[in-house]
Amino acid sequence: LRFSVFVRSDLTLQNLFSPMDMDSVVQFIKSGNCKKIAFLTGAGVSVASGIPDFRSAGGMYDTLKPELLTATELQRVLMKQEPTNVVSWNLFQYNQLPYLEQRKPLILSMARREWKPTLSHYFIRLVSDKGLLSKLFTQNVDGLDHMVGLPEDKICDVHGTMLKIKCEGCDAPYDMEEFIKQLKTNIKDITGQDSTAPAVSSPIPCPACGKNYLKPATVMYGKILPPDFDHAVQQEAKDVDLLIIIGTSLTVAPANTLPSAVRKDCVRLLVNKERVGHPHIRKDVPSARDVFAPGTSDEVLWEFTKRLGWQQELCSFKGETPNWPEFATA
Repeated sequence: LRFSVFVRSDLTLQNLFSPMDMDSVVQFIKSGNCKKIAFLTGAGVSVASGIPDFRSAGGMYDTLKPELLTATELQRVLMKQEPTNVVSWNLFQYNQLPYLEQRKPLILSMARREWKPTLSHYFIRLVSDKGLLSKLFTQNVDGLDHMVGLPEDKICDVHGTMLKIKCEGCDAPYDMEEFIKQLKTNIKDITGQDSTAPAVSSPIPCPACGKNYLKPATVMYGKILPPDFDHAVQQEAKDVDLLIIIGTSLTVAPANTLPSAVRKDCVRLLVNKERVGHPHIRKDVPSARDVFAPGTSDEVLWEFTKRLGWQQELCSFKGETPNWPEFATA
């Protein structure tokens, strides 16, 4: 793996950076000057677990078939024009069914815990064990971050989680097991794989308010994020020494504003298949603090682990997940 560091010759960070040297980040961590590390993660962290990346080719948005969903003709047109409408409040408030039909396989798989964490998730756990984790800001709703033993107060679920159910109207919580039962009996299977599913979908109302607004507790397009994200940014950003951004397109607000919320001297490491982030991380202008490490999250973080000398400790988690990559051996 090759890493790129963009450093202006007239600027340095704590005298640790030298041009084209990824090891400067390693030295920063080892120096003791890096006391707080925050993470901003996206779908790329979970791809190795088998969970589809919604935005990539072959993902949910790319393969969406509105004609299979229970919707009006206008709603189908809107979903075809913009696939994210299937998970938008603008559609859901009038019709609960397209969301539940499209997400039914994903909800059932997550409820069964079919997917397991990746090396990348356990790298964050190791950083936490070393007392360096400030906060994990995860844009993922898969709940894998909660399965590796991280302290709950260290996790900010920016977009909510699929592992809890609530009403979008009155915010009343709902039992997950009961919701799964109703999902199976009320919602048709658009994949054609479940012969026990009903042929026609029927809504799942909230017992508290009576509206058809029950769904996993994720933030829909068109709705305001809960205050947790803003509070966490206000509390943590000013003290972060290193922000590691992994597997995200940095296109969704407000999570994509986190890189600009940290201090001006905070080192920012971007782990992604391609450069992203303009304007919050300038991908077209050399920077004294921005490091780009191209590749998959597991590959890059394993290389980073080796340079830190943490291989033995990270490999202690190998038996916790079936997704451990073959290349990661101590």
